[in-house]
Amino acid sequence: MSALAPTLQMFFTDRLARQRHASPHTVAAYRDTLKLLLGFAARTRGKNPSVLDIADLDADTITAFLEHLQTERGNSAATRNARLAAIRSLFRFAALRHPEHAALIQRVLAIPPKRRDRALITYLTDPEIDALIAAPDTTTWTGRRDHALLVLAIQTGLRVSELTGVRCTDLHLGTGAHVACHGKGRKDRITPLTRDTVNVLRAWANERTGQPTQPLFPTRRGGHLSRDGVERRLALYHRRAANQCPTLHHKRISAHVLRHTAAIRLLHAGVDTSVIALWLGHENVETTQIYLHADLVLKERAVNRTTPPNTAPGRYQPTDTLLAFLESL
Repeated sequence: MSALAPTLQMFFTDRLARQRHASPHTVAAYRDTLKLLLGFAARTRGKNPSVLDIADLDADTITAFLEHLQTERGNSAATRNARLAAIRSLFRFAALRHPEHAALIQRVLAIPPKRRDRALITYLTDPEIDALIAAPDTTTWTGRRDHALLVLAIQTGLRVSELTGVRCTDLHLGTGAHVACHGKGRKDRITPLTRDTVNVLRAWANERTGQPTQPLFPTRRGGHLSRDGVERRLALYHRRAANQCPTLHHKRISAHVLRHTAAIRLLHAGVDTSVIALWLGHENVETTQIYLHADLVLKERAVNRTTPPNTAPGRYQPTDTLLAFLESL
């Protein structure tokens, strides 16, 4: 057996599971990356994946794999960089166990992430929010569930995994109404609820009547909604809402867009970005700066507050003949 196979096994069982206590989402992402890498290297080297060695995963192979992700699989630069991060994590672990491959490992770790354009985020305006929230058919059980879920998502900015993970016991509708969630990076946080959101959630909770540990927004069979399930329901309501609000035709709506919408609404209310970072569960306050770049309203307010300086316009001065000659070259 090659050195790669036991190293790979120890990486998942010891490094990720025991030392880092990695979440199931992290383990799945690393697993998928390394499955793709081993499949690519096996085809390139003409070997079975089980007999590949660390030497078969040199910097040239890793670079070719990353290019393969973008050119043949159509992955974005962000996905490419996420795959590279998983590979780097494996090789940092391998460096401790296989010093004989130190030079190869250092060359792999030196592969830089790809720079990428950062597009402005998408968020919903107030008329678009109203149209989306009105889209579910509240005469049905599913429609009432989805209506409550949309209201909670837009007001709190919870991630889709946090929304689907909210339990009945996490909802507190008395004095100091809030929802508790177990967020990304195993961070627990609570988010306050507005009066309108409380009214919607109280009506749904009374109908739901679930056990404390059961999901607040269950499937028909009582299980947890999946990420894909939420996105499918959201796509349905997007199409319905676009008939009432035409501007939605030009927007791609996802659960993360609802999260962006909550952040922009907080910005418009004058909430400081450091508070918004805590509200959204951001690890770094700099992550929240993307909302400042995207918010045209704040920029327009800044322009309106500025006053042109009281200076007289300068008189035209003809260009010096020597400088004019140089500028004409």
